[in-house]
Amino acid sequence: MSMLAVALDPATVIVAVDPGKVLNRVWVSNGAGLLAEPVSLPVSREGVQVLERLLAGRDAAEPVIAVEATGDLHRSWVSELERRHPGSVRMFAPSETRAARTQLGSARFKTDDRDCAALTYLARQGRGRRYDQESAVDALRAAVRHRRGLVSDRKVAQQRLHAQLNALCPGLSAPTGHGRALPLASPTGLAVLGCAAAFAGRPPRLRSLMARAPGRITQATAEYWVHRWRGCLSPPADAQQRARRLNQDLHRYRALQADITSLDAELTELLAATEGQILTTLPGVAVTRAAAFAAFSLPIARFPDPEHLYSATGLAPALYQ
Repeated sequence: MSMLAVALDPATVIVAVDPGKVLNRVWVSNGAGLLAEPVSLPVSREGVQVLERLLAGRDAAEPVIAVEATGDLHRSWVSELERRHPGSVRMFAPSETRAARTQLGSARFKTDDRDCAALTYLARQGRGRRYDQESAVDALRAAVRHRRGLVSDRKVAQQRLHAQLNALCPGLSAPTGHGRALPLASPTGLAVLGCAAAFAGRPPRLRSLMARAPGRITQATAEYWVHRWRGCLSPPADAQQRARRLNQDLHRYRALQADITSLDAELTELLAATEGQILTTLPGVAVTRAAAFAAFSLPIARFPDPEHLYSATGLAPALYQ
């Protein structure tokens, strides 16, 4: 949510922070100009302590801290400064900083000092969004990004498991030309993988396959896979070593599945704390999809109009000739 867009009192101290990977560029000023020379402070406790010394002895009122939200570079300082100065941190999108540089006549030349000047200009006008209003969205965004990484790892793990199973039991997991496909995430797929690791690629008995299924598996399905398994070629000479590696990868895959399931429950709680919860009322939109959309569109106030929001979603790609 934006501020009231009311210009600040000239006596208000403004701290403009342009984040970097190692050093943050900092300006400290008020309506009369710079109160100290621009400095580059390390992204560490030492840097925050130096900034606190720069603010010591100034006006008793809390400063306004303007920070550009640049990926994840700003998060460490923002959380610490918000803890030390509750309600003082204002967030600005890079597009807002770029627009302010244009108004200041420095759109073509980007430097850390020019960005700090643009942040000071915006903060002086009363622009920006309070960080405490975006903390819930930040937590949701972090969880969504972590889940994306886990899903990507799961996809790679599934491909590796298929390759290992096909080497131990040639043709068992191949979907084309062999009838039914083998979904590894299902109880049937996990049971087949467990038997392949336990018996080094040899066909299991019906009872063994059904006992290793982590969920419901019908007897007809189990009979189908046992029959198909018996029609496969013999395991390779190094089947024991391959089975051991398959068993280790299977444990990692199950851990990934458990992590994703746990994260889905966490996403439900995080989404409920944001305005994105209303997306789950749409037909066909569950928690995962709603969280993924809300994490990168909230707060809505940072978009000047619905057209900009619609464009940012990628649903209306631009056409070039």
